[in-house]
Amino acid sequence: MGKGGESIPDEEWERFLREAEAGAGGAPEEPSARARMVARRLREESGPPEPWRSHRPARPRGGKGWYVIGLLVAAALLVVALDPGRVAGWFGGGGGESTPLAVESERPDQPPPTEAVALKPTVEKPFRGSPAARWSDGTAGIGLPEARATGWMSKEQVAQALEKSRDFLAASSLDPGVLRGERPKKAIALINPHQPDVQGFLTTAFRSPGRENDPLLLFSRFDSRKVRLVGDVIKVRGRITYREGKRGAVEVTTDVTYVYPVVRAAAGSDEVVRTIVRREVVMSWDDPAEVVIDPGTFSLVFYTMESTNSGCDTFTGYLTPEFGADRATTPPGDGPEVDPFDRSTSMEARTRQSGDSKCGTATRS
Repeated sequence: MGKGGESIPDEEWERFLREAEAGAGGAPEEPSARARMVARRLREESGPPEPWRSHRPARPRGGKGWYVIGLLVAAALLVVALDPGRVAGWFGGGGGESTPLAVESERPDQPPPTEAVALKPTVEKPFRGSPAARWSDGTAGIGLPEARATGWMSKEQVAQALEKSRDFLAASSLDPGVLRGERPKKAIALINPHQPDVQGFLTTAFRSPGRENDPLLLFSRFDSRKVRLVGDVIKVRGRITYREGKRGAVEVTTDVTYVYPVVRAAAGSDEVVRTIVRREVVMSWDDPAEVVIDPGTFSLVFYTMESTNSGCDTFTGYLTPEFGADRATTPPGDGPEVDPFDRSTSMEARTRQSGDSKCGTATRS
């Protein structure tokens, strides 16, 4: 029913849906009864949710820190009353149709709201139906704190360390060549070459990747023979914090989530799926008077990684997203459901909740 109790004709309601998806204003109001009916019809047309799996290996310690890897996703469809004032945001596709979120400055207290209607991504709108549609592009989505004199560094030196920390994230997780599977030379050049355990990990990870020597713990790489990125935009959300560490070092912690839309590498492929990677990396910008280190490099203290639709128990050195035909034959995971967009929970807390399970299920992508 519209205002005044008069029913809206079906033709008008169909026009409303088309205009809402296009971002048009002036959409009519409609109560929940009609919304539930239309949402149910859309659900029936788009087919049932497709469960994916997640993988959570053991937590190695030592110079490499602990890690978690996950492939997760099943579409979740909530039937709710349509709010005409927010419909345009629901249909955002990363093309400027949704109001961008402010850069994250602290840990959020709750996950982003669930979309009212789960819409599938397309080549033209690869972030459609995802919270990532409102995220910033690339490093613009990584919040930097205000620099202050800390440990052995002046305010200006801390500012440089923060910028170089962000440069590492760009070189390891956003560089087009690295994403195509190339060796992340720029990122590796920022890591202290005098850490034998880390250098050993890097050598082994690219030569013979495995559970404990997986380059994906630090770097995002796809096998360009199998998949390719859609467009040149990676949606990013996260933040960088710092404190004084051991021996007066400036210890920088990065907690960032990346959303990669991909299709099969074959020409003409148009089925878009999203791989989501969240990493926490702790870097120590050490005082050269206290630690053997090359100028302009940091020591790796800790790193952990969780990913969605990237492979479960597959240690090829590449993120290996699954598409429709693959997911149809993939058995359900044994782990809990996880929201890959929920940044209100730390990665350590999420690992404790998951226990020793290897494969979980994501609630959305």
